[in-house]
Amino acid sequence: MADPSIYTYPSPLEGFENLPPLPDEKNADGKSYVNPPAARPSPAYDSFVSPITNDERGGFDVHIYFQQNVDSDVKFATELWERIRREFPELRMYRVWDKPVGPHPIAMFEVNLFTPAQFGAFIPWLVINRGPLSALLHPNTGDDIRDHTQRATWLGQPFPLQIGLLRRMLQKRAEEAQNGQKTN
Repeated sequence: MADPSIYTYPSPLEGFENLPPLPDEKNADGKSYVNPPAARPSPAYDSFVSPITNDERGGFDVHIYFQQNVDSDVKFATELWERIRREFPELRMYRVWDKPVGPHPIAMFEVNLFTPAQFGAFIPWLVINRGPLSALLHPNTGDDIRDHTQRATWLGQPFPLQIGLLRRMLQKRAEEAQNGQKTN
C-alpha cells in the first residue's frame, strides 16, 4: 500500500459547501439518521466519478488471485472464471494466467467493469462466490501506481504487488511512446 501522505485529497464536501445543517432526526430504527431528499439521484449511479474512466478501458479492473501450486485453488479459479463468463457475459474477461504476470505476484485472471450497475451487481456476487480466492479491485484513472495501491480495495487476503515492476513497465511504455514505437 502506498503511503497516503504522498497524495493530496480534495475535501469530501467539495460542491456541498454552505448548505443548511443536516437534521438530527432518527429513523424508526432509532439508530440511523433521516436524510433530506435530494433534488435528483447522484450522477454516480449512472457513470463512474471523475477521474475514473468511463470508456473502452473500463472503470474498474478486478484481479482474482489463486495459488498456482495448489490444485484445489487452480480448479476453483478455473471454475469461477467459467461461471463469471456464463453469468456475466457483458463483462470483459481475460485468460487465466497460471503464473505471476506484470505486477501481480501469483496466478490470476482479470475482469473489467464498465458501469456502476455492473460494479454493483458483480462485486456483491464476487464477495459471496469467490471462495478461498482473493481479489484486487482498482479503478482506472490513468495513474496506474496510485490505482493499484492507494485507491485499491482487497477482497480476502491481500498480496504485495510488484510496484517497482509496474513503475518500470510504465516507464518503458512512456519511452516507447516518446520514440514513436509501438507498445504492447
